[in-house]
Amino acid sequence: MATISSVFSVISQALDADQAALSIVANNVANANTTGYTREVPNWQENQPIEIGGVSYGAGVTETGATSVRDNVLQERLTQQQQLASASGSRLTALNTLQALFTPASGSTSSTAGDIGSDITSFFSSFSSLEVNPGNDALRQQVLSSATTLAGDVSNAAAGLNSQKAALDQEAAGVTSQVNALTGAIAQLNQQIQSTSATADAGTLEDQRQQDLSQLSQLIGINQVTTENNGLSITTTSGQLLVSEGSSVPLTSGNSGGVTHFFVGTTDVTSQLASGGGELGGYLTARDGDIPNVLASLDQLAYSVSTQVNTLNNGGTDLAGDSVNAGNIFSQPQQVLGSAEAMSVVVRDPNHIAAAGSGQGTGDNSNVVAMAKLASQSVVDGQSPTDFYSSMVTKLGSTVSGVEAENTAQNASVTQLTTQNSALSSVNLNDEAAFMQQFERSYQAASQVFTMLDKIMASALNLGTETAVS
Repeated sequence: MATISSVFSVISQALDADQAALSIVANNVANANTTGYTREVPNWQENQPIEIGGVSYGAGVTETGATSVRDNVLQERLTQQQQLASASGSRLTALNTLQALFTPASGSTSSTAGDIGSDITSFFSSFSSLEVNPGNDALRQQVLSSATTLAGDVSNAAAGLNSQKAALDQEAAGVTSQVNALTGAIAQLNQQIQSTSATADAGTLEDQRQQDLSQLSQLIGINQVTTENNGLSITTTSGQLLVSEGSSVPLTSGNSGGVTHFFVGTTDVTSQLASGGGELGGYLTARDGDIPNVLASLDQLAYSVSTQVNTLNNGGTDLAGDSVNAGNIFSQPQQVLGSAEAMSVVVRDPNHIAAAGSGQGTGDNSNVVAMAKLASQSVVDGQSPTDFYSSMVTKLGSTVSGVEAENTAQNASVTQLTTQNSALSSVNLNDEAAFMQQFERSYQAASQVFTMLDKIMASALNLGTETAVS
């Protein structure tokens, strides 16, 4: 009877284990479309064998719970690639908006900046036209008109750059609250995981934590370190602590130098976040690098053209009889910084265009010839105005192309890693159907053993007479 009793015990445990396994499969099927769900598999543990008369007999199996099928290394690689792709993506969006300022649609002047390259050519060409007839009022008006167009487009471009910089600043500042919400949620999940599954898989709690990590990595660059008791610590890529197991350190922001800076505790981490990745990294790279670089070039162009033209105009003789004091054509910049947005035409009377040389009669054109020659002279950082502007636009286009290629490659890597992770961790209904069939048959087989044991027990109770058991 002891042996039959042991068999009853083994088969009972087999039925319980198969039933538990079927429940796990059913849960997988139910969550097949749940975002972030990681499929689970049953854990089987062989029971301690029983020794009878020096012979060991198997004691069956116990199902010890479900384990999520996840690869932490693969998930971390995916997280790291996501933060890179997110950074280049947000930067590319900003760069495309920036480039649009200098790209008139279909050759028109529909952009905020118009076509500054054409404006420069037209402006200096108007001086060349005036050479032929320096006293002609219509030609003088054309000089003022082309100067006004050039100054207006340069100023509009600078204003557009500053406006975009302010918009990116707002976008960057808005990331702070999202980051803090996620780090707080991760810290709370750490506490739950450590209290309920310190040495085992935490199932859906770990799924939730991984989803929060994925979202966080798309906002800022992070590093993650697994701690004792299934916890997790998170730092910025430069090492500032954001989450330490069950507690989080808020990311704060404040105005410094007219733009938003970011702090962890009292440490300014703005520059580190710019190079760390995530949306915030892309915003900051564009705000603090790309836009200031273009604006600095535009300021240099406006400063050099305005200063050189004003100097020559003040050195000649105008139709009003002013010699060496004809006045400025453009507003005179005091420094390079801010010259582009402040650029404007200040002369209103075309008679104050000093076409003649100093001390020459009004019919002389030597000074306007000198002004026309500025178009081909190295007056802007060692280049002609047209070449300098062309170089600026070409460099911007090259930057956009480089970031675009980088973003494409990074997104392809994200897609590849996501596919690998999905193949490992997502629910495949065909696989689950096969597992369900396997566990059902195992359950049926164990049930048949019960039927056999019932027959044996009935026969034994009836002194060996075979007895039908329903």
